[in-house]
Amino acid sequence: MRQRPASRLLITDPQDKLLLFYFEHRTGALAGKSYWATPGGGVEGDETFEAAAVRELWEETGIKVNNVGPQIAQRQLILQLPNGEYVNEDERYFRIRVADTQLSKSGWTASEVECMTAHRWWSRTELEQTTEQVWPEDLIAMLEASALHTSEPSAL
Repeated sequence: MRQRPASRLLITDPQDKLLLFYFEHRTGALAGKSYWATPGGGVEGDETFEAAAVRELWEETGIKVNNVGPQIAQRQLILQLPNGEYVNEDERYFRIRVADTQLSKSGWTASEVECMTAHRWWSRTELEQTTEQVWPEDLIAMLEASALHTSEPSAL
Protein backbone atom coordinates (compact mmCIF):
# COMPACT_ATOMS: atom_id res chain seq x y z
CA MET A 1 0.00 0.00 0.00
CA ARG A 2 1.31 3.39 -1.00
CA GLN A 3 2.37 5.88 1.69
CA ARG A 4 0.72 9.28 1.25
CA PRO A 5 2.06 12.21 3.26
CA ALA A 6 -0.49 15.01 3.66
CA SER A 7 -0.79 18.40 5.32
CA ARG A 8 -4.08 19.44 6.93
CA LEU A 9 -5.04 22.90 8.15
CA LEU A 10 -6.91 24.04 11.24
CA ILE A 11 -7.86 27.56 10.10
CA THR A 12 -9.50 29.77 12.71
CA ASP A 13 -10.98 33.26 12.44
CA PRO A 14 -10.77 36.07 15.05
CA GLN A 15 -13.72 34.52 16.97
CA ASP A 16 -11.91 31.12 17.02
CA LYS A 17 -14.38 29.61 14.56
CA LEU A 18 -12.89 26.78 12.52
CA LEU A 19 -13.12 26.52 8.73
CA LEU A 20 -14.39 23.20 7.39
CA PHE A 21 -15.32 22.19 3.86
CA TYR A 22 -18.29 19.97 3.04
CA PHE A 23 -17.41 17.08 0.77
CA GLU A 24 -20.20 15.41 -1.24
CA HIS A 25 -19.01 12.54 -3.40
CA ARG A 26 -21.48 11.91 -6.20
CA THR A 27 -19.34 9.68 -8.41
CA GLY A 28 -16.44 7.25 -8.13
CA ALA A 29 -15.42 4.98 -5.28
CA LEU A 30 -16.73 7.37 -2.60
CA ALA A 31 -20.12 7.99 -4.26
CA GLY A 32 -22.80 8.64 -1.65
CA LYS A 33 -20.39 9.68 1.10
CA SER A 34 -20.52 13.17 2.58
CA TYR A 35 -18.72 14.81 5.50
CA TRP A 36 -17.12 17.99 6.82
CA ALA A 37 -13.32 18.09 6.85
CA THR A 38 -10.36 20.39 7.25
CA PRO A 39 -8.69 21.89 4.19
CA GLY A 40 -5.46 20.28 3.05
CA GLY A 41 -4.03 17.65 0.80
CA GLY A 42 -1.13 15.52 -0.29
CA VAL A 43 2.51 16.53 -0.18
CA GLU A 44 3.87 16.87 -3.74
CA GLY A 45 7.34 15.80 -4.88
CA ASP A 46 10.09 16.94 -2.51
CA GLU A 47 7.86 19.35 -0.57
CA THR A 48 8.07 19.45 3.19
CA PHE A 49 4.84 19.12 5.17
CA GLU A 50 5.13 22.83 5.96
CA ALA A 51 5.55 23.81 2.30
CA ALA A 52 2.59 21.62 1.33
CA ALA A 53 0.49 23.32 4.04
CA VAL A 54 1.37 26.78 2.67
CA ARG A 55 0.52 25.64 -0.89
CA GLU A 56 -2.73 23.89 0.11
CA LEU A 57 -3.82 26.94 2.10
CA TRP A 58 -3.36 29.10 -0.99
CA GLU A 59 -4.97 26.62 -3.41
CA GLU A 60 -8.03 25.84 -1.29
CA THR A 61 -8.71 29.23 0.35
CA GLY A 62 -6.78 31.91 -1.56
CA ILE A 63 -5.01 32.86 1.70
CA LYS A 64 -1.27 33.49 1.33
CA VAL A 65 1.23 33.07 4.18
CA ASN A 66 5.01 32.72 4.34
CA ASN A 67 4.88 29.89 6.86
CA VAL A 68 2.40 27.89 8.88
CA GLY A 69 4.26 27.61 12.16
CA PRO A 70 4.89 24.36 13.99
CA GLN A 71 3.07 21.11 13.42
CA ILE A 72 0.42 20.72 16.15
CA ALA A 73 -0.78 17.15 15.54
CA GLN A 74 -0.19 14.02 13.50
CA ARG A 75 -2.35 11.02 12.68
CA GLN A 76 -1.98 7.97 10.49
CA LEU A 77 -4.85 6.12 8.89
CA ILE A 78 -5.83 3.93 5.98
CA LEU A 79 -7.75 6.20 3.63
CA GLN A 80 -9.66 5.52 0.43
CA LEU A 81 -9.16 8.17 -2.23
CA PRO A 82 -11.94 9.17 -4.66
CA ASN A 83 -10.30 7.06 -7.39
CA GLY A 84 -10.68 3.95 -5.20
CA GLU A 85 -7.03 3.59 -4.18
CA TYR A 86 -6.36 2.87 -0.52
CA VAL A 87 -3.35 4.65 0.96
CA ASN A 88 -1.56 4.72 4.28
CA GLU A 89 -1.98 8.43 4.99
CA ASP A 90 0.43 10.29 7.27
CA GLU A 91 -1.39 13.54 8.11
CA ARG A 92 0.36 16.49 9.74
CA TYR A 93 -1.78 19.30 11.12
CA PHE A 94 -1.01 23.02 11.25
CA ARG A 95 -3.08 25.77 12.86
CA ILE A 96 -3.49 29.07 11.07
CA ARG A 97 -5.23 32.13 12.49
CA VAL A 98 -6.68 34.46 9.87
CA ALA A 99 -8.15 37.94 10.16
CA ASP A 100 -10.04 37.83 6.85
CA THR A 101 -12.60 35.06 6.30
CA GLN A 102 -13.10 35.77 2.58
CA LEU A 103 -12.17 32.70 0.56
CA SER A 104 -11.28 32.14 -3.08
CA LYS A 105 -11.91 29.01 -5.14
CA SER A 106 -9.57 30.14 -7.93
CA GLY A 107 -6.95 27.50 -7.06
CA TRP A 108 -9.36 24.55 -6.91
CA THR A 109 -8.93 21.51 -9.11
CA ALA A 110 -11.87 20.15 -11.13
CA SER A 111 -12.38 17.36 -8.59
CA GLU A 112 -12.44 19.89 -5.71
CA VAL A 113 -15.03 21.98 -7.54
CA GLU A 114 -17.12 18.83 -8.01
CA CYS A 115 -17.04 17.52 -4.44
CA MET A 116 -16.29 20.50 -2.14
CA THR A 117 -19.81 21.90 -2.18
CA ALA A 118 -19.83 24.23 0.84
CA HIS A 119 -17.73 25.75 3.56
CA ARG A 120 -18.58 26.92 7.03
CA TRP A 121 -16.90 28.58 10.00
CA TRP A 122 -17.79 26.43 13.06
CA SER A 123 -17.81 27.48 16.71
CA ARG A 124 -16.62 25.01 19.32
CA THR A 125 -20.22 24.61 20.54
CA GLU A 126 -21.42 23.83 17.02
CA LEU A 127 -18.68 21.22 16.62
CA GLU A 128 -19.58 19.62 19.95
CA GLN A 129 -23.28 19.50 19.12
CA THR A 130 -23.31 18.49 15.46
CA THR A 131 -24.59 15.09 14.40
CA GLU A 132 -22.90 15.43 11.00
CA GLN A 133 -19.69 13.52 10.20
CA VAL A 134 -16.63 15.68 10.85
CA TRP A 135 -13.03 14.63 10.13
CA PRO A 136 -10.79 14.24 11.97
CA GLU A 137 -12.96 12.88 14.74
CA ASP A 138 -10.66 14.28 17.46
CA LEU A 139 -10.75 17.80 16.04
CA ILE A 140 -11.70 19.55 19.30
CA ALA A 141 -8.81 17.92 21.17
CA MET A 142 -6.45 19.02 18.39
CA LEU A 143 -7.69 22.59 18.67
CA GLU A 144 -7.23 22.58 22.44
CA ALA A 145 -3.71 21.17 22.17
CA SER A 146 -2.83 23.63 19.40
CA ALA A 147 -3.55 26.62 21.64
CA LEU A 148 -0.13 26.01 23.18
CA HIS A 149 1.67 26.09 19.83
CA THR A 150 -0.22 28.64 17.74
CA SER A 151 1.59 31.57 16.25
CA GLU A 152 0.46 34.16 13.78
CA PRO A 153 1.54 33.28 10.22
CA SER A 154 3.51 35.80 8.22
CA ALA A 155 1.41 37.16 5.36
CA LEU A 156 3.05 37.66 1.99
